[in-house]
Amino acid sequence: QVQLVESGGGLVQPGGSLRLSCVASGVITNGYTMGWYRQAPGKQRELVARISAGGGTTSYADSLKGRFAISRDNAKNTVYLQMNGLKPEDTAVYYCNTFTAVFKWGQGTQVTVSS
Repeated sequence: QVQLVESGGGLVQPGGSLRLSCVASGVITNGYTMGWYRQAPGKQRELVARISAGGGTTSYADSLKGRFAISRDNAKNTVYLQMNGLKPEDTAVYYCNTFTAVFKWGQGTQVTVSS
């Protein structure tokens, strides 16, 4: 059974940073393009960043370029999202999944940006 477990969220002031982690179990993810998604209250889930299977190629939503960085450690079956310069509009529940979202969604991790 595949399980995705996200962690690292929390309450942070505007301009602050967080590093999210996503550990996968029940599957080896090194063959998948992985993504971080987020869902804000009242909005649809959106893809914010993705990383190729080998980690050599990344892409981001236009509004996030330069602030977020996705990375992965295939030896640990883990994907990371470093978030800097956080803004209130980044407040959301953050999830990871493959780029095509083939696995069951995990619980996500709440990120709240507020002063």
